[in-house]
Amino acid sequence: MKADLIRSAVNIVLESDDSPAGKLQAVCDLLHKNAVNYHWAGYYFVDRHSPSQLVLGPYAGTPTSYTRIDFGQGICGQAASTCSVFVVDDVSAESNYLSCSPDVKSEFVAPVVWNGILVGELDLDSNVPAAFGGNDTELLKWVAEITADTVAAASGFQLEKH
Repeated sequence: MKADLIRSAVNIVLESDDSPAGKLQAVCDLLHKNAVNYHWAGYYFVDRHSPSQLVLGPYAGTPTSYTRIDFGQGICGQAASTCSVFVVDDVSAESNYLSCSPDVKSEFVAPVVWNGILVGELDLDSNVPAAFGGNDTELLKWVAEITADTVAAASGFQLEKH
């Protein structure tokens, strides 16, 4: 599915009457099923009660044993601690990589920031090396940005809006 069609579909999902978690699950399903090289798509939420940890949220793909990740640990933890986008073309070259599956060859992680606060991350894995090119990166950064309100609601941060 082309990026413009994915954008339209994500907008439709976010406008639905589904719960915040249901909307995020639908976004994960959409990315996983409609992009050829996206073999795992999911969200990690910042744990409001343990704010230096990420907790697994909705995802599509093979189950992962990494349901909690400390900031700084692995690619997701690095992205959380630096609030930066990470595009890893070859996960085997990363000393801090947390292997969810031996099939994973590349990874994309984007922070999800709401109201100036890191509330989660969008994480994608691919079984293809260097799967996340420029067009993928722009699309996925947009998905992380456009879903920020929904991630905040699903993870409980909107309860604390200032």
